[in-house]
Amino acid sequence: METGPTRAQRRPQWRKGSRVIWAATTSDTCLRKPSSLSARRRPPAGSASGPCWAESRHRRSGLTRCFRPTGRMISLWLAFFKDPNVILNLKLLSDSGQWITLGTEVKKIEAINVPCTQLSMSFFRRLYNEDIVRDSGHIVKCLDSFCDPFLISDELRKVLLVEDSEKYEIFSQPDREEFLFCLFKHLCLGGALCQYEDVLNPYLETTKLIYKDLVSVRKHPQTKEIQITSFIFKVTAYDSVGLCYPSTKSHEQTFSYFIVDPIKRHLHVLYHRYGVGEMS
Repeated sequence: METGPTRAQRRPQWRKGSRVIWAATTSDTCLRKPSSLSARRRPPAGSASGPCWAESRHRRSGLTRCFRPTGRMISLWLAFFKDPNVILNLKLLSDSGQWITLGTEVKKIEAINVPCTQLSMSFFRRLYNEDIVRDSGHIVKCLDSFCDPFLISDELRKVLLVEDSEKYEIFSQPDREEFLFCLFKHLCLGGALCQYEDVLNPYLETTKLIYKDLVSVRKHPQTKEIQITSFIFKVTAYDSVGLCYPSTKSHEQTFSYFIVDPIKRHLHVLYHRYGVGEMS
């Protein structure tokens, strides 16, 4: 008599979700709406060989966030990239700026867990307090310099990029690792043809909109405080030749963030490749 796969042998299945999100994909030219990807089911807890899942557990005593071991987390992402539905639907930009599928077998994954704890845009109030931005909202200018390949013509880009600048330390290293800060920095630096803003508000408002759209929250059942339930990973993939995703070329502004909603079992992808895109 034939039997199906054991619980430990089952792998997570992925499918296209119904929710559509705004995500920056080529800041040189446009914003594109990619489809979200969601998990149809998770492997059972305690599975010996199946990939793991980053999950939030909700109990009467409150919200408990937990991770499985890193090695098993990498197994999850390898399974993700090898799933037929992901292979058909996960897109990246080619050198010519066309949307294509990956088209290669992923051999290695690097997934960095990105902290995501911020619930307020007051996180950036220090930019006003330290005279990087005037009370009017205008960004303070400075003499032009380069931090390859970025032109630095104001105090905002200086505090984002120049480690030996006078005010670099107003954001600590843990602050700079926060997903909210990463989004803000990516938007401020922009693409190869980016025209910088003279005032801060467009950067803050766009950061806020994307952050709210990507990150899921729940209210604590006892304290009624808002808590973030999403898990964020910055993912790079390698094939037998080398780096293949999010691009074959590494750059600070080329990235792919995987945002996991463990309650809805959705995974959203925020993707951008520096220097390519439609120039119409």
